[in-house]
Amino acid sequence: MAYPVSPLASPFPALPAIAGVTPHVVRAGYKDWGRCDLTYVTFEEGTAVAGVFTKNLCCSSEVELGRDNVVQGRARALVVNAGNSNAFTGYRGREAVEQIMDQVAAHIGCAREQVFVSSTGVIGVPLPKDKAREGVEKALTAQPCTWEDAANTIATTDTFAKGAAATAMIGDTKVTISAIIKGSGMIAPDMATMLGYLFTDAAVEPAFLQACLSAANLRTFSCITVDSDTSTSDTVLAFATGKAGNAPLTSFQSDGAHAFAAAVHDACRQLAHLVVRDGEGAQKFIAVAVTGAVSDESARKVGMAIANSPLVKTAIAGEDANWGRVVMAVGKAGEPADRDKLSIGFGGTWAAREGLPLPDYDEAPVAAHLKGHDISIEVDLGLGDGSATVWTCDLTHGYISINADYRS
Repeated sequence: MAYPVSPLASPFPALPAIAGVTPHVVRAGYKDWGRCDLTYVTFEEGTAVAGVFTKNLCCSSEVELGRDNVVQGRARALVVNAGNSNAFTGYRGREAVEQIMDQVAAHIGCAREQVFVSSTGVIGVPLPKDKAREGVEKALTAQPCTWEDAANTIATTDTFAKGAAATAMIGDTKVTISAIIKGSGMIAPDMATMLGYLFTDAAVEPAFLQACLSAANLRTFSCITVDSDTSTSDTVLAFATGKAGNAPLTSFQSDGAHAFAAAVHDACRQLAHLVVRDGEGAQKFIAVAVTGAVSDESARKVGMAIANSPLVKTAIAGEDANWGRVVMAVGKAGEPADRDKLSIGFGGTWAAREGLPLPDYDEAPVAAHLKGHDISIEVDLGLGDGSATVWTCDLTHGYISINADYRS
């Protein structure tokens, strides 16, 4: 089923090719939707890999095997199946993943642990081995494709293709990151979200690449939510080919390491925002900035309580400046909060300060702000120096319609 493009959509950017990385797409036919649904990306020998994965206890075999394989630190191929998540499918699901890994590894001539597989779509239906085998067979000889083709192919309920780019200077060498992601619903992170892939030509040791990705994840993907539901398949992987020729980055003591880490964070932040902008049924992009918390982590938890509140999200959908719902969400977060020190604002206009409504509060500028597509909520807890920003979207009838019809 095709869905109307989100009013918050961004055009797909011009992503540069990454030396040592070649994407391909084909149609395996996992669903009858008349488009490509299998992405196959190859990496030249020596490519480093890092990953973060869902903590959902009912995760897919793809996630389980990915967690195991990422430890060895090297990758030669990535296969992403769209239309079937292959989660909650027992031994049959695992066999399908292992079949793909073996098939690709035999073709490339690498260890199967260097082949990474992701699947996304309906839960509870084993990935058809015959379609997977035939799809991979076609992919092995397919012509290279564009990043936009790859981004469209990994999508499910997404309404637009999502990509991001970033660069960094390591000494005199410019390194580049091109990244794609899919995600629209079942978005509430616990270590990682959606299916996201970063590709860079930087020379980076696997352990340091993992450190950069994990740090970026905590401040980007782990700070977004669409519906408070964490997927069984959530995966973010980063691949570094080393083809830029820079002196390899081994730690934050390496020259250029901080610049590279900042570029990874930038790419992840862009991708995270795009997922929220394509939240199922979304009409508003909402940034919740929390300050004055006892710690940054406490601020993040308070922000997520606000961002996940159906009452807050529906108020924003209705363009209603109901700051009492924000107060409620702060109080339910389970984090330190003091009613008499709490301040709430919208779009830079404070509605309440230190536990009391402002006597001269004018709702007109707030009402005007809420009519836009980009909304900000400000919360000052007045307790400490902790701060965090999280991102979400409003909750509309469109979310219900998409998920009520998801399997049809």
